[in-house]
Parts: sequence; C-alpha cells; structure tokens
Amino acid sequence: MTAFLLIWSPKKWPWPALPELARRVAAGDAVADAWGCGTARGLLPGDRVFVHRVSQEPKGVFASGWVTRAPYEVPDAASKRGYRLCIDFVYDWLVDAHEQVVVTRDELRAHPFSVQTWDAQMSGTLIKPIAEGALEKLWAARTGRRPRHAAPLAGEPTPGQASAPRKRAKRSTSA
Repeated sequence: MTAFLLIWSPKKWPWPALPELARRVAAGDAVADAWGCGTARGLLPGDRVFVHRVSQEPKGVFASGWVTRAPYEVPDAASKRGYRLCIDFVYDWLVDAHEQVVVTRDELRAHPFSVQTWDAQMSGTLIKPIAEGALEKLWAARTGRRPRHAAPLAGEPTPGQASAPRKRAKRSTSA
C-alpha cells in the first residue's frame, strides 16, 4: 500500500466544520472531502492518506482515509500555475484536532517514525514504507479497524463533502 501525508495548518485555515465532521465520522458516516495535494500527482484511488496538524498545538496526526479520486486541477487565479491540484478521499477516522490528535508530534520524533519528514510545507508527501508500516500499526491499535467506505458515485452528493477543495489563506501584506 502507498500512503501520503496531508497537512492542515489552523493558522492558514481554521476549519470551523471540523467538530461536526469528526462527530459524523465517529458515528460511522461515509464522509468525503477534497484536499489540496501540492504538486504531487502520484496519489491514486485506493492510496492511504493521513492528515497531520502543524503550526499550533496539539500537533500530530488526527485523521486517515482512502483516496477516491486522483489529483485533478482546480482553477486558482492566485496560483502561479493558474490552478491547484486536489484529491478526493473518504475518511475512515477523524478526531477534532482543535482538541486532540491520535499520534502526537513528539511521538513522531522517535524511531521508526523519525525517518519521515512530518512537518512538510505542503500536502502530498509520500510516507516512507518504514514509517508507514509503524504508523498503520499504531493507528490500528489506537483507533481500531474501521470499515472502508466505498467511493461516492460520480455526481452523487455526499453529505459533509467539502464544497470546494482546501485552499491556503492568502498571507497578509500588512504588518
């Protein structure tokens, strides 16, 4: 299996719907989302994703899911390329990272996790196999095994699906 790291920075995007989405995932709902994946084009349906909170405590991995749609271009006039790459995925685990994470940043500093760069600047980083295997084992021990939801059918609205892929907030030019 191939796994990728997705990054969430509350400094760039506060994610007000996170508590409700976490509640729905905990209830067993199939919650789909869209997420920017930087410049990574190698994510494929069936790949594993883990979401890591950076920049503010609590830092760490707090969500996991399965890719349902390979990277696609979304027009973005603010980007030098004129678009950004996004993926679609379905959560199998999600906690409200405003309050807690499943695997802390401090835990990720220890071997074998330490072979991986966890504080990536953008989403879409491939997780190295040694770190991936250890993360999956620890993840399963802490979250249990969750059913893998089928991908939503094309054009079928999914409750909780992001209305638009995540976009970085523009930096303020005022001091």
